[in-house]
Amino acid sequence: MSSSQIDNLISMLNQIANNNNYKKTDEETAMIVANHVKKFWARSMKANIIKYADSDGSQLSPTIKLALAQL
Repeated sequence: MSSSQIDNLISMLNQIANNNNYKKTDEETAMIVANHVKKFWARSMKANIIKYADSDGSQLSPTIKLALAQL
């Protein structure tokens, strides 16, 4: 997967988290993000972002890392 595709996935995750983090803890937001990814993302998208998180993950926020750990 190209770096621009990974950047797009990271951007989408950040948008999901930002849209759902109002008055919530990081753990609650992570659960919402994880549920969204489980329901709406293609297997290839999930596999690619998990692979990125396992190999580098430097651009992922702690909330996103918590969400990906739930997948």
